[in-house]
Amino acid sequence: MQNLDALLIFARVAEMTSFTRAAESLGMQKGRVSLVIRELERDVGATLLHRTTRSVQLTEDGRAFYSRARDVLAEVEDLQSMFAANGAPLRGRLRVDMPTELARGVVIPALPELIAAHPELELELSSTDRRVDLVHEGFDCVIRLGPIVDETLIARPLGKLRMINAASPTYLARYGMPHTLHDLRSQGHRMVHYAETLGSRHAGWEYPTGDGYASLPLPGSIQVNSVQTYHAAGLAGIGLIQAGYSALAHHIESGELVEVLPDLRPEPLSASLIVAHRRNLSQRVRAFMNWLEKVLEPYFD
Repeated sequence: MQNLDALLIFARVAEMTSFTRAAESLGMQKGRVSLVIRELERDVGATLLHRTTRSVQLTEDGRAFYSRARDVLAEVEDLQSMFAANGAPLRGRLRVDMPTELARGVVIPALPELIAAHPELELELSSTDRRVDLVHEGFDCVIRLGPIVDETLIARPLGKLRMINAASPTYLARYGMPHTLHDLRSQGHRMVHYAETLGSRHAGWEYPTGDGYASLPLPGSIQVNSVQTYHAAGLAGIGLIQAGYSALAHHIESGELVEVLPDLRPEPLSASLIVAHRRNLSQRVRAFMNWLEKVLEPYFD
């Protein structure tokens, strides 16, 4: 290979699964991108991409090559920035995934400050509530809430996000304000049930005990499988909800929701920044991680 441009172009095509979109993002002609990939495949002696009229997918050799190519590109970036002064403007692309409500309620409102400080940073922000594949989807890092189930990934704990109990004023006017666990049943309270798979068993009302957390069964009129729908049901007065303070803070401040049972909050939710391996900790990723910790700090227990 004559230079690293071919690796960069290949990585972009692999991540976007499209020659056209990759060419547009790189400011190149599609024909030039196709030529570079053909020459790269000739140089390495393997077919790296399956091409169809609708999409482009990595071959088995292509997946292995892509993983190593990302390592090389990250190492080169570190070499180029190893003597950069702390606080120097960041440059280049950073692809991040995070939960939708965390992006909408906390990260997006804080982004203007980051963009102003680093105008040449190209941030690609995915906000989903599924577990993305860091390697195959080309993410530099992702933010995950809850336990990390894949031990092959590198996780840096960010903190414990505060969870609260909440209800709408209209709901509380109908059922009353609970002050104890006994009130939840004696006053006939109902909750919005959340489950990733509709029809599966719901967790119930979580509360702290002397040595951990327990669950109190409560009835409910609705079960949802979307975080956004869960919050919307609480706002509509359908039932009590338990959710992250970071997502509900503006509703609490506006009076659309009221915190209930503040002394019996659910277990805080661990937040972690995940990379595929330590080589993905480029200067951009490290800087974004540090910035994110500061943004989330007010919502940590």
